[in-house]
Amino acid sequence: PLPSFPENKILVAQSPLLTVANKTATLVCNYTYNGTGKEFRASLHKGTDSAVEVCSISWNTNKTSSNSNKEFNCEGIPDKDKVTFNLLNMSVNQTDIYFCKIEAMYPPPYVYNEKSNGTVIHVKEILIQTQEPQSANLLWIMVSVSGVLAFYSMLITAVFVSYW
Repeated sequence: PLPSFPENKILVAQSPLLTVANKTATLVCNYTYNGTGKEFRASLHKGTDSAVEVCSISWNTNKTSSNSNKEFNCEGIPDKDKVTFNLLNMSVNQTDIYFCKIEAMYPPPYVYNEKSNGTVIHVKEILIQTQEPQSANLLWIMVSVSGVLAFYSMLITAVFVSYW
């Protein structure tokens, strides 16, 4: 026999680690819900205490609305049994653990998932390589200028010595 879940329970599964090299993260929140919800809300929270709500999305059969924290460029896309959060233009200081929260808003009773294990999003720093001025050319210019100045100094010295 298959294990049965209690009525009106939401279970969420997330990948444990997501490494971001191109400043864009796609976090998929898979969920199972065995209730009769018609209106849902999904939100993405940052930090071990889930103190910062990064973005949220609400949807029902007719319409979808989303909201994003001003510090993040985030969009949520609901689908059957999953919500995909796209985080754009991420910076290194946004490396943290992120938690998905799925809520069944209507009809009552209100139900939400217990805290999941979360996903650590590691944003890698992109090193911008600046091309240094061609140091070989600069070296030859400095050597040439120094040689001309040294020759000029000796020439002037020789003229003054012979004149004296």
